[in-house]
Amino acid sequence: MTTDSSAVSDYLVLSRGQWDADASTEDIQQAIDDFYTWHDQLVAAGKMKSGQRLATPARLVTRQGVIDGPFTEAKEIVGGYWFFVASSLEEATALAAQNPCMALGLQFEVRPVEDERCSALRASCETPPAARTSAA
Repeated sequence: MTTDSSAVSDYLVLSRGQWDADASTEDIQQAIDDFYTWHDQLVAAGKMKSGQRLATPARLVTRQGVIDGPFTEAKEIVGGYWFFVASSLEEATALAAQNPCMALGLQFEVRPVEDERCSALRASCETPPAARTSAA
């Protein structure tokens, strides 16, 4: 990822959680409609790249085999993703905070997309915590 403040980078946004249990269908639909209006405005402004909704069926592929999912608690469910185009994590986070669906229970994880290829010599998300200090 670049440190040039005039440069922009992609930030992955994961939509997490579920709608509030007491939210009405009408309120949820209004939040969805408001989301798409907000989404389309940001895409047109070059601040967002479209992503996709994710279907419920899932499979986890491990060295032990394949396991049917879903695999997470309701609060951790990932329902979709998209990308912000921003100059910093702070800017991308501020954009996520404007998402109309947050008012009805959804949460948004914002993560920088690294431009570099993975290396065992550099700490990454996959590096065990005890090894991160020696790989950094």
